[in-house]
Amino acid sequence: MYTPKLVKAAWDYVNGGWITAGDKVPTVAGLACEIGVHRDTCHEWAKNDNKQFSDILQEIAQKQERELVNNGLTGDFVAPITKMMLTKHGYSDKVEQHVTSPDGSMTPTQVIVQGEPVPDDNSDN
Repeated sequence: MYTPKLVKAAWDYVNGGWITAGDKVPTVAGLACEIGVHRDTCHEWAKNDNKQFSDILQEIAQKQERELVNNGLTGDFVAPITKMMLTKHGYSDKVEQHVTSPDGSMTPTQVIVQGEPVPDDNSDN
């Protein structure tokens, strides 16, 4: 049941309670466990014109992103998991390359590699 006491407990989780609860980063699942509801309920409360609960979920997302970036950069978190979780925050390692000519049309790229000839395996050296 949505009560002022529940909202206070949610803000307590956001404002450091996630650390004392043993979570490595704040999450909606962690919040749901701490306040005794299902995480779908948290999303429903945030979606149904409840600005306060929407703010709580946004704070969780911001703090989670910050923790992931900071601990990922220092190597305190496992890189593949950090990378996966950061995709939820818009991060990506995708690289797109477009090569265009001055008139804007696409042009093929030619790579020329020069070096010493490689001896043939059948040579008598």
